[in-house]
Amino acid sequence: MGWREVEQAFAEAVERGVIPGATLVVRREAEVVFEGAFGFRSLVPERSPMHLETVFDLSSLTKPLATTIAVMMLVRENKLRLGDRVTRFFHNFGVHDKGHVTFRHVLAHCSGLAAWRPFFQQVVQVEKGGKVNFMASHGAKEWVYEEIHREKPEAPSATKAIYSDLNFMLLGEAVERIAGVALNRFCRDRIFRPLGIRATDFIDISLVRSRRLEPVAEMFAPTSFCAFRKRLLVGEVDDENAYAMGGVAGHAGLFAPVRDVDRIAHELIACYAGHSEWLPQKVVREFWTRDTTVKGSTWALGWDTPSPQYSSSGRHFSPAAVGHLGFTGTSIWIEPERAISIALLTNRVHPRRDNQAIREFRPRIHDLIMEAIGAGA
Repeated sequence: MGWREVEQAFAEAVERGVIPGATLVVRREAEVVFEGAFGFRSLVPERSPMHLETVFDLSSLTKPLATTIAVMMLVRENKLRLGDRVTRFFHNFGVHDKGHVTFRHVLAHCSGLAAWRPFFQQVVQVEKGGKVNFMASHGAKEWVYEEIHREKPEAPSATKAIYSDLNFMLLGEAVERIAGVALNRFCRDRIFRPLGIRATDFIDISLVRSRRLEPVAEMFAPTSFCAFRKRLLVGEVDDENAYAMGGVAGHAGLFAPVRDVDRIAHELIACYAGHSEWLPQKVVREFWTRDTTVKGSTWALGWDTPSPQYSSSGRHFSPAAVGHLGFTGTSIWIEPERAISIALLTNRVHPRRDNQAIREFRPRIHDLIMEAIGAGA
């Protein structure tokens, strides 16, 4: 097995419509062992080729690569402790018996909060009620935060794993409250710039509006045609709730090219091994250890781990691996002990969100990649 099989698998996936295209960086220790761009950046309104520099809507990769790292930094500085109750910073959050929810619960998706709520629809109603230009405003973001504080949980904390966007919206708010700056500013100044990353950021819709800025369409992999916004999304966050919150949220909103995703993974692996002081080894290892609060949960802190069967990471990653998926078709999987990372970015939702074929493709392509680098089981 080798890279020819990997390239052939991508070619077949593009031809069969599994994905429009993809970018990939595979790293083992200090060396990038493979990188490539496959298929098409866009299919409509016209076909255009994919490039390694293409910027993707990372969707839920925002959770581990931005929000979780920001929380790690606050933990390092003793500004936040994993055992702290959320009510330490947000007193109103304690309603409906949520007073015992800790940040560890939130990071490990066992806070009891719901997976999702259609906040964007409610923001529309508030705007129709007379709040002009409320959608995608700072006021709408604050309104969503208050709604989360008032949420009635779906389960008592520490009893059930529920993968929840609300958890990470709340963590984004916590970063902003504790650091005293917007989440995108914190991530830019503390995460991306120190790593020499220039093409990764949130796209703040309020700035786009006030400065009449238009994203350069050719830079971005388009996502879906949004029924709510009635347009094809290019350089605009696909997630409706993140859009309603102005494009900067803890659960979604980050845009990046694949080499930047690899750069972050490389630095985290170095921290895990004690070879970098960017984050303390102890903190990274704690966040990358599967949380045992809820029996059977695969969640670590802000990261997922391979499920025993049918993991998107395939058959060759160990139970100690960590990773995450994004709704738009993005993923990162890391094998810390073997210093292997696979950053795979696709826009499988382009032009339609209902394309689910990537579910079968992901484990297969990860198996082929791991076998190509001699890391098969």
